[in-house]
Amino acid sequence: MLQAFSHQVHFPSPEDTSRFAVNLSEHLRPGDVILLQGGIGAGKTHFARSLVQALQASTGTVEDVPSPTFTLVQTYDVGTTELWHADLYRLSHPDEIEELGLTEAFETAICLVEWPDRLGDLWPDGALLISFETSPDPGNEDQRSVTFSGDADRWQSRVLKALES
Repeated sequence: MLQAFSHQVHFPSPEDTSRFAVNLSEHLRPGDVILLQGGIGAGKTHFARSLVQALQASTGTVEDVPSPTFTLVQTYDVGTTELWHADLYRLSHPDEIEELGLTEAFETAICLVEWPDRLGDLWPDGALLISFETSPDPGNEDQRSVTFSGDADRWQSRVLKALES
């Protein structure tokens, strides 16, 4: 039986979100799936871009990291594995996900998936769900409340280490 893990933090600025993404990138391996949930402008793509750039930097690669909103999936060579960044916002049915090859990538690559609600029954076991919420306070529009949920054995120590760094 899987032991659930849930943890909430507040990132006061986009730089804090980026710092966490960079720190978490050091703990990722092939087969890791991170699901990014939140409304438009909540910080999903900012987090993903920071994480992709950190993994690129670790291999000496520098590439532009566009949002995959229109391409649906962007892939990156990050050393010994691939990183898939998917934005499922424009999909209307889970069958379209299989056509993209995303379910196979869940097994072999590091995957970042925005709008994971579109996955339906294809939601991968063992994924880390990161939920972003914007601040309701108009004076703190850069602040994010972020909740991490997933399998404790797989994710708890890695998330907590990345938060400590």
